[in-house]
Amino acid sequence: MKILITGGSGLLGQYLNLFLSKDNEICSLYNLNPGNCLNYNSYKIDITDSNGMSELFNSFKPDVVIHTACFSRPETCASANEDLVLRTNIDATEYISELCEKCKAKLIYTSTDLVYDGYQGEMLNEDAILNPLSLYARTKLSAEEKIQNTFEDFIILRTALLFGIGLNHSRNNFHNMFDNFRSGKKFKLFIDQFRTPLSLINASEIITGLCNSELKNIILNFGGKERVSRAGLAEILCNECNFDKNLIEKISMDDINGFTKVPDVSLNTGLLQSYGFEIYSLQESIEKSLKFAN
Repeated sequence: MKILITGGSGLLGQYLNLFLSKDNEICSLYNLNPGNCLNYNSYKIDITDSNGMSELFNSFKPDVVIHTACFSRPETCASANEDLVLRTNIDATEYISELCEKCKAKLIYTSTDLVYDGYQGEMLNEDAILNPLSLYARTKLSAEEKIQNTFEDFIILRTALLFGIGLNHSRNNFHNMFDNFRSGKKFKLFIDQFRTPLSLINASEIITGLCNSELKNIILNFGGKERVSRAGLAEILCNECNFDKNLIEKISMDDINGFTKVPDVSLNTGLLQSYGFEIYSLQESIEKSLKFAN
């Protein structure tokens, strides 16, 4: 199978390169940092370059496209040029979906759990109220709509908090937390935002399975099974690694000026699991993540 990966040098993208290259012919796209893309068939391109993307699709002719490239953090979107954010997160996604339709490729798109209303309760189903509060989340929901209006061979993954050890230049909150605790340093973590974290390893395994599935025209909650705050995830890490829990500096979202507060976007992932995809416990996911990093 020929699989095109956008955002191939990103946090998730580099893991996808590792997992999908085992049994498939991949082409991994990057823009600024190459990450591990240079170890594979890869191409440096800005996804807003419509002519370049069209030429790439015509030459590679993918069977599946996994679209992860975007301005991927709420704070990054808030500080970036808004027009560039819109062109990258919405317009480029719409064009990629059109290219997928032309070449008869399945599109797997990573959206976000932040499209949901974080005030309506816990363990949200896919039909829960949508109320994106940040520019980032609004662009991801708009991109979902562009895809659905283009064709039907898509899987939209409303992705929860991804965690694990980043590869090369990529980092995330969990990675920084692990390094701090290992060095005996405190780390600030929210006690009042709840999500259903999914490890980068588990996410890559599931996406690998989705590439080979017959699923299409579907939106799936893409997260773990356990509702937890960032501080709660840290406690599980401390238990696993025998770190001092006093290093967890518990804070509230109210303590961060200008932070867009989303109290609870924990996801019910029953639909994803009903298709036979295994989701690990947080303890097992942490064990696998740390073992993989070593």
